[in-house]
Amino acid sequence: MNIAVILAGGVGRRLGNDLPKQFLLLGDKSIIEHSVTQFELNPHIDEIVIVSHEKYIKRMEDFIPINDWKKVKHIIKGGSERYESCWAAIKKYESYPEYNLIFHDAVRPLVSQEIIDQTIFALNKFNAAGVCIPATDTLFVLQDGGEFLAQVPDRTLLRHAQTPQGFKQHTIRKAYEIGLLDPNFTSSDDCGIVHKYLPEEPIYMIPGAKSNIKLTHKEDLFILEKLYQSSINNNFSI
Repeated sequence: MNIAVILAGGVGRRLGNDLPKQFLLLGDKSIIEHSVTQFELNPHIDEIVIVSHEKYIKRMEDFIPINDWKKVKHIIKGGSERYESCWAAIKKYESYPEYNLIFHDAVRPLVSQEIIDQTIFALNKFNAAGVCIPATDTLFVLQDGGEFLAQVPDRTLLRHAQTPQGFKQHTIRKAYEIGLLDPNFTSSDDCGIVHKYLPEEPIYMIPGAKSNIKLTHKEDLFILEKLYQSSINNNFSI
């Protein structure tokens, strides 16, 4: 079973709107509707669980009949931090260690079917897989305090992380169980948790796409709108 976990627990209003950014419109539907629909349409996804802030669970439930989603089986309460929402989904499927969990940011609405496919296919061979794109700018590592340059890493080895990220349920659960015992535990990325707490576990990397951007700033919404309109005008799927 391949379970898509749509992480929509955020309540941040960095864009200056009354609602969280996953509810902003892209075309005639919200960002989250586009994201969930991409997984609903994928033939390899068996089930979808949406992790939401409890304040917006009813709003999420209303989307199901509107979009005729058949695969959305659960809408569960997330936490104040991203990792808490991931852990809620992991616990939801704790009785099914053989399942694949495919985590995706709700605010990446233009994820392609090919990227979803490749993430799932990678789990036939590996217990963990991530999506990334090459870094295009030179990156600086700063000294403590952030005022002086300490290192210029080799850009050819650097990548920007994207989602989805896929894991065998037993693998991501074990990494979290170890990590949550760490008093200094912090994370914004699940591949990072597996890499830190299960260092012997290989994590396969899948090429992402520039169009698979995350809505974070106002200019991101402008880019998403242009990409979305381009896909409609040229009659192709993202």
